[in-house]
Amino acid sequence: MKKFCLTLTICLACFSCDFFKKSDSREPIARVNETYLYKEDIESLVPIGTSKEDSLVIVNSYINRWARQLLLMDGALLNLSEEKQEEFLKLVEQYKSDLYTKAYLEALVKKNIDTVVNPDEAEVFYQANKESFKLNDDLLQLRYISLPLNPIDFDTIKNRFKRYKPKDRRYLDSISIQFKSYSLNDSIWVKFSQVVDKVPVVTQESKDQLLKKSNFLQLKDSINLYLMHVNDIRKQNDYAPLEYVNKSIKQIVINKRKLELIKQLEKDITKDAIKNNKFQIYN
Repeated sequence: MKKFCLTLTICLACFSCDFFKKSDSREPIARVNETYLYKEDIESLVPIGTSKEDSLVIVNSYINRWARQLLLMDGALLNLSEEKQEEFLKLVEQYKSDLYTKAYLEALVKKNIDTVVNPDEAEVFYQANKESFKLNDDLLQLRYISLPLNPIDFDTIKNRFKRYKPKDRRYLDSISIQFKSYSLNDSIWVKFSQVVDKVPVVTQESKDQLLKKSNFLQLKDSINLYLMHVNDIRKQNDYAPLEYVNKSIKQIVINKRKLELIKQLEKDITKDAIKNNKFQIYN
């Protein structure tokens, strides 16, 4: 029983703390039975620049936690049944095995995984799982600018905003310092709720007015003037555009590859072990 308890103590101590090392050349600052905590074990505990008072609080708090952990461990070893300790020891060994094998497989997967998802593959996955990509919110492709009331050269800004050829976008970019806020990239899909957050004049009540394709709106409130142009929309329960869910699709495809690769690696490792006479099953 004593031998078993010693084994369990050593095993658990390796996982819980690396500070339980005895050395006659080191200066002990605390002791619990035959386990010592040394001054050098807490040297990196206190951040540089911490006041003396705060340092004492940090160190004393750590020492008390360290002592409580060991005292509880000693109490557990004295009071838990041998069967329960054996059960815990198996769990500790299993946890250790899981940590090592997971880290090893992750390293192998990282080395061998193909993380490139070409557009055709993404399209095939999208079409095969289209029902999973129904929208819970309305989406828009739009551009907008927010201006103070009665801005300078408003007609020019408005005409260029509506026409929006490359030279118009360059012009608007060049004077964007005049805008209260703006977004000129109208190829990105955004949720209607995000538009409401970014453009205060837009409300749930004006939703129907906004959710129209190729729609230009000029709105204002008490302090700002807003120009908005909606390129395209997708309404709630429509299928999400592929470009909107493309990032998620790529991650799903890569995760699927990872699972398949892990299974194949496990098979290959087992086959190699059998081939090299490292693994045998006896009849």
